[in-house]
Amino acid sequence: MDMTLEVIPLPVSDLDRAKSFYVDKVGFRCDVDTELMPGSRLVQLTPPGSGCSIVLSEGVPIPTGTPTPGTYHGLQLVVTDIKAAREELTARGLEVSEPVQFGPSDGGTFMHFTDPDGNGWAIQEFRRRETVPLRDALS
Repeated sequence: MDMTLEVIPLPVSDLDRAKSFYVDKVGFRCDVDTELMPGSRLVQLTPPGSGCSIVLSEGVPIPTGTPTPGTYHGLQLVVTDIKAAREELTARGLEVSEPVQFGPSDGGTFMHFTDPDGNGWAIQEFRRRETVPLRDALS
């Protein structure tokens, strides 16, 4: 049985502020912004080139529990050129750390940012991904 990870709920305190941040500063595409039922709204955003999205919501019940805004850390984006990515993101007004190389191998360089609620993201440079899909690069 195949399974794909396609949507990650991200807790935020202000839907419009978060949507603006992810679209304008991080460069995500807004795929959906809809009222599911009276008093509930869902916004789905996808990073360019990604098969997985984040979803922001308000008034939507989550049967397994409602996470607190600002408590997600370790969400990760992957780019093939971290210096170019940093230039593009800072030009959009995103405060992102300087790249840090934790190891000499491809995949060992990271930078980080947080959203307005404090949810934390890592951006990893993985140059090989430019020509080899992840499923093949890790085998």
